[in-house]
Amino acid sequence: MQMGEIEIKAFAAEHLEAAVRLSREAGWPHRPEDWQVAQQLSEGVVATEENGNVVGTALVTPYGSDCATINMVIVDSAMRGRGLGRRLMDAALAIGGARPLRLIATSDGLPLYEKLGFRQTGTILQHQGIVASARSSANTQAATADDLSAITALDRQAFGADRTALLHRLFEIGEFAVIRNGSEITGFACIRAFGRGEVIGPVVAGNLEDAQSLVSHFLAQRIGSFVRVDTIAAAGLAPWLSEHALSHVGGGIAMSRPFSIQSAASTATTFALANQALG
Repeated sequence: MQMGEIEIKAFAAEHLEAAVRLSREAGWPHRPEDWQVAQQLSEGVVATEENGNVVGTALVTPYGSDCATINMVIVDSAMRGRGLGRRLMDAALAIGGARPLRLIATSDGLPLYEKLGFRQTGTILQHQGIVASARSSANTQAATADDLSAITALDRQAFGADRTALLHRLFEIGEFAVIRNGSEITGFACIRAFGRGEVIGPVVAGNLEDAQSLVSHFLAQRIGSFVRVDTIAAAGLAPWLSEHALSHVGGGIAMSRPFSIQSAASTATTFALANQALG
């Protein structure tokens, strides 16, 4: 089949079932509900054959004019090597427009992203497993709706973009924990159902100890349950996660276009599922 017979069109709710199929074939854990959240917060495209069969996807999640993340880029295994990934990325870049762009690359996708001007800003480590043990945190507490504005402001300072819509959606479907210093919120974390169990992220903290406390807030309540946490290697959280039976099972390469130091989290700020908050 020639690539000219593949059409790139807008991603719509009617494509969700096919998108779930593609992600499962690729070995990704996404449930239909996970795809639905991503699709509702994003604009995207699908690649379809003449018979309507979906053979590729790409989503772009905008955060105002600050930046956008490209995610859920999947090409059917039978269609790889024919330039379809490039066509999907060209469509995603068009959606992103003039915004700075970020993504998490696999080793397979890295050459294409580099050709398109993306540069590495960090390494993402994925940890997951059955929680064996964890101590409750003395300095954390459950967040309330009144905390959302402060959480959003703290997230924007750390992430470098306004993710209000994302955080409000996560508040609807998940739980948040916060650390307070008097009346000021100095850190937060979120947990929600995802894939095989639950995922913790995003996590924003001023130091490694606070990041551990925020993650522990949820782990202590989920002994014997399956939990996933993605973290930036430079943050130093990975060894601690392994000690709590969350094994390192893979990860990815954080990239941005144009390259921006702002888009790489410092060791003082831990992000778990930032772009990954959707995937």
